Amino acid sequence: MNRTIKEATVQRYHYDRHDPLEAHLANFINADNYARRLKTLKSLTPYE
Repeated sequence: MNRTIKEATVQRYHYDRHDPLEAHLANFINADNYARRLKTLKSLTPYE
């Protein structure tokens, strides 16, 4: 999971301040928990 977050945020975008990074991380985590379906969970999201 740490590598996934790092590839989706820090390695792809440049942030001048810490605030935009925190906002992007929050959006990414929410999308990952509520929208992404996982095969290991029988096509449920982690939230479900």
